[in-house]
Amino acid sequence: MASPVFRFAPSPNGELHLGHAFSAILNADLAARMGGRFLLRIEDIDTARCRPEFEAAIYRDLAWLGLAWEEPVRRQSDHFADYAALLDRLVRDDLVYPSFMSRGEIREHISEAESKGRRWPRDPDGVPLYPGVEKTWSKRARRKKIEGGEPFSWRLDVAAALARAGKPPSWREADGEDFASVSTVDEGAAAWGDVVVARKETPTSYHLSVVADDALQGVTHVVRGRDLFHATSVQRLLQVLLGLPEPAYLHHRLITGTDERKLSKSRGAPTLRSLREAGATPTDVRDMVGLAPAEAG
Repeated sequence: MASPVFRFAPSPNGELHLGHAFSAILNADLAARMGGRFLLRIEDIDTARCRPEFEAAIYRDLAWLGLAWEEPVRRQSDHFADYAALLDRLVRDDLVYPSFMSRGEIREHISEAESKGRRWPRDPDGVPLYPGVEKTWSKRARRKKIEGGEPFSWRLDVAAALARAGKPPSWREADGEDFASVSTVDEGAAAWGDVVVARKETPTSYHLSVVADDALQGVTHVVRGRDLFHATSVQRLLQVLLGLPEPAYLHHRLITGTDERKLSKSRGAPTLRSLREAGATPTDVRDMVGLAPAEAG
């Protein structure tokens, strides 16, 4: 039987904080405990926000925590061709369509519908679902828009995708951090509506690149924050459509601040660098996030 493969996949758009530390350490600990492999992946498809200095800081912080990962590190921005190939398959199978509405046009469309008494559906994050008006257009009309240079995104036609899949895909969710037992989660991707899987200038999105990378890297255990639990339904649907293997999942607890909200870069969570400079040790970090000290050896 092949060794289990775990991964930690941060985006270099800011410095790591305690929430990242918990996820990285937990993945590395589980890999060591199960005799598996620990990979580091840099998720930098957002080339406008991701910066080399933040990537360098990721390596520095993880090394300080005492973690070791396999080389080479997969950097998503080096592999757009892999994602484009999968996108082409979805396009050929008529499972995606180009969407041209701007954010303002989407808001206006939804506002008009709600003014007439319609309650607009929202995804698990509370964001209104995309109207999907382009699904009724002819291929010629869509092509004319694209050839005219208009900005667009490729969106998954979730109704067509679920029809192709046959049923909403489920996934295996671990009941604890030791993966001793798992439960089957049945949750439909339809709740997310027609999600973006690629953009005109970038042939991928988080959903598409993450399932591609997990498959290409042979990841068997996806251990990540509870905030991504519901998004798993979309990724499982893509795995089924593209014939990609299904990992086991564990969506771990989130590290929160004094306001009980999850730590985030955007809200100025203390960075690992600032903790280190204030005199904290890797053992202190483990204690702060509720993990046992590293095992000797």
